[in-house]
Amino acid sequence: MYRAILMDLGKVLIDFDFTAGYRSLESCCPYPAAEIRRRIAATDLAVRFESGLMEPRDFCDQFCALIEMKADYDRFCTIWNSIFSGALVPESMIEGLSHRYRMVLLSNTNQIHFDMVRQQYPVLRHFHHMALSYQVKAMKPRPEIFLEAVRLAGCHASECFYADDIPAFSEAARKLGIDAVTFESVGQLSAEMHNRGIAWE
Repeated sequence: MYRAILMDLGKVLIDFDFTAGYRSLESCCPYPAAEIRRRIAATDLAVRFESGLMEPRDFCDQFCALIEMKADYDRFCTIWNSIFSGALVPESMIEGLSHRYRMVLLSNTNQIHFDMVRQQYPVLRHFHHMALSYQVKAMKPRPEIFLEAVRLAGCHASECFYADDIPAFSEAARKLGIDAVTFESVGQLSAEMHNRGIAWE
């Protein structure tokens, strides 16, 4: 018997492409996309930001310094958010599920991304609770963020169904007793839920 549906944000509900973001950054700094990516990967800036250990403007300042980027905060946020490209799961499915189950968004994200996503993608209004890494101060696959999602769902881990696009994160959820699958497509997700008797229509 399922009482809650937990869903990842990026690459499940909404598609994104970091490559597009790196290309957008090229216009504001002296480095090509590949070098921008290398410089970011060599630091823990993104991890600290998504773990809630940095304020957005501090992140902006350090990020811009790292790649010698010339942009004010608003311009930086616009470019930083350019990775998102559209919804993957129909809003009607999420809305239908929300009438039958507790809906919890479970995502590694940061405040700049999430503030924009919440404004631009109305599908998020159908979630009753949100376990976000920058608020919980723990990123998947750490157990703390999964346990917070279960707490918000108000039921046992075994009563939760979870979809994530990263296999290691799905496995981390399963180790805590959550029934988790790795998202591949809307059709595959629909079949996984149908097989479990999870209805949205």
